[in-house]
Amino acid sequence: MPQAFFSKVSLISVCLQVTVEGFIGGSVVLPCSSTEHDLKLQEVDVSWRHNGSKNVCDLIPHSNSIETQDPRYRNRAETFPQEYERRNFSIKLSGLTHADAGKYICLITPSDEQETVELIINEKENKTIDQEIQEETRPDSVEKSWLWILVVILIIILSILVIVIIFRKKISSCLMSGEHGMGSDTHEVVNPGPYYKSVTADDRDEAAKAGE
Repeated sequence: MPQAFFSKVSLISVCLQVTVEGFIGGSVVLPCSSTEHDLKLQEVDVSWRHNGSKNVCDLIPHSNSIETQDPRYRNRAETFPQEYERRNFSIKLSGLTHADAGKYICLITPSDEQETVELIINEKENKTIDQEIQEETRPDSVEKSWLWILVVILIIILSILVIVIIFRKKISSCLMSGEHGMGSDTHEVVNPGPYYKSVTADDRDEAAKAGE
C-alpha cells in the first residue's frame, strides 16, 4: 500500500500537460522529454497512448513495433531515434483528422514520468492579414515577383522581334515580285517599216560610172 501511494505521488509530481494545435491533413509534433539526467536507454521503456487506450507507438525497447501499434497510427507516427540520447521522446503525427483530437500520454518508465499533450484539431490554418502581407513581402516572394516580371518582358521583346522579322521578309518579297513583274512587261520595239541605208559620195560615183 505505501509503495502504491508513493508511485501515485511520483506520477503526479512529474506529470506535465501541454496543448498543441494541428490542422486537418497536416502534421504536428507531440513533445515528450525526460528530466532524469542519469537515465539509461537500455533500462527505459517509453510508450504513447491516445485517450488512455489506443497504442500510438512504443519507442524503447520496442523500437516502435507495429505488432503492438494501433493500425490507424501505422505510417503516421514518426519517431526520432537520434534524439533518444538527449532524453527526447517526442513523436510526429501526420495526416491529421478530427479523430486524432484528444489527450496523448507519454509514459516513461522506470522513472515514472508522464507527459500529457492535448491535441486540438482545426479545419484549416486561418492566416491573418498581417501574416499574408508578411508572406507577400518576404525576400523570396519579392525575388519571384521580379523574376516573373523579367520573364514577361523578355517574352514581349522576343515577340516584337519576331513580328519585325516577319514583316521585313514580307516587304522584301513584295519588292522582289514587283521587279520581276516590270522586267517581264518590257518588250523590244521593232520598226515595221523598210530598211533605209544612208547614201554616201562613193555610192554616187559608182552609180554614175554604171550609167556610162
